[in-house]
Amino acid sequence: MNSDLPKVMHPLGGAPLFAHSIFFGQALEPERVVLVTGHGGEQVAQAAVELGFEVDFCVQKEQLGTGHAVAQAAPALAGFSGDAVVLYGDTPFISAQTLQAMRDARNNHDVVVLGFDAADPGRYGRLILNGERLDKIVEFKDAEAEERLVTLCNSGVVMANAAQLFDLVNSVGNDNASGEYYLTDIVEIANARGLSCTVVRCDEAETLGINTRAELAAAETIFQNSMRKSALEIGVTLSAPETVFFSHDTTLGRDVHVEQNVVFAPGVTVETGAKIRAFSHLEGCHVSAGAIVGPYARLRPGAEIGNDARVGNFVEIKNATLGEGAKANHLTYIGDATVGDRTNIGAGTVTCNYNGVEKFRTEIGADAFIGSDTMLVAPVKIGAEAMTASGSVITKDVPEAALALGRAEQVTKPGAGRRLFDMYKLAKANRQRKT
Repeated sequence: MNSDLPKVMHPLGGAPLFAHSIFFGQALEPERVVLVTGHGGEQVAQAAVELGFEVDFCVQKEQLGTGHAVAQAAPALAGFSGDAVVLYGDTPFISAQTLQAMRDARNNHDVVVLGFDAADPGRYGRLILNGERLDKIVEFKDAEAEERLVTLCNSGVVMANAAQLFDLVNSVGNDNASGEYYLTDIVEIANARGLSCTVVRCDEAETLGINTRAELAAAETIFQNSMRKSALEIGVTLSAPETVFFSHDTTLGRDVHVEQNVVFAPGVTVETGAKIRAFSHLEGCHVSAGAIVGPYARLRPGAEIGNDARVGNFVEIKNATLGEGAKANHLTYIGDATVGDRTNIGAGTVTCNYNGVEKFRTEIGADAFIGSDTMLVAPVKIGAEAMTASGSVITKDVPEAALALGRAEQVTKPGAGRRLFDMYKLAKANRQRKT
């Protein structure tokens, strides 16, 4: 990856690569999840915790092969009697249907390996079959010429009884071209013990592994196209699908309309009938039914937009609630605030929520009118049906139904404007003569 970041920490759909393996593994409703880390393991573990995963962590201090990596999980699963499936942090597209097919195959076989028919087998390991029985898995560098002609390839994903899996792994040696402990060797060992091994096939696209920046970019394209297709299928309107970007957890309701060039960062839910207009960026927020957001709006984490509310161009909302039918139509920042139902926020309004050390809240009641260019210096409360005059700096609470003015009195000097213009012009002319 040519990066200081561990490979599996590179983002896909707004989540680290390894997280996708856990996401699709959840389709099996696992009792336990074990995450084996190597290079950059502390970063991976921290990311897993931040994502809310309940996992056991194991460290592979030396990278001695896939079999060796699996063996590191044995202590965490000591005494566990169920099945184990081995997944990979750089392979983010294996489907729930494929995992279920592997589970079904486990009813009749001891070891189930996931394979795919490769258009270009290249350097993939080959699956050598005898009828439905899997005889062995041969790594490309160790394969004979005839074995390299086989197009059924190994994904690396394996399912077996956990105790049996670790028993097989413990018998794996490293007498091969790489001097590594290959997980693939468990198939021959299992066959030698009279166990049954088989293959479940999936589409090659599911087994896509990420090893380069180019492959990561290609994977992002695949991910986005899949999300767009899913959105359209559930009744979302995408005006220009190829310009809308989703995260792994984006949730859109039926009859949501998304215009062009919209980005959904992680943590976004948009309810039925809402409209997200062009060039808007949403993250960690909730947009209720019938609301309109944008164009050119930014919703940051903690933004809660009520039913039929309006968020217009160049409006930023963070950690704030905009009540039902409330409006903030242009050029406004609302942070750490509560805005009541049907309240109108005038252009250029700012909730001044940060003093350089701490943040404070602004509370605005229902049916209030905040005049354009109002600075609300938190902590401050504006009562229901209250009004602030345009250009005001509000530093004290405003009672219900009151009008607050917080600006200097205007002074008008007749003729002074013309005299100032004449003075400025003369000064400019004098400078030009000197040069």
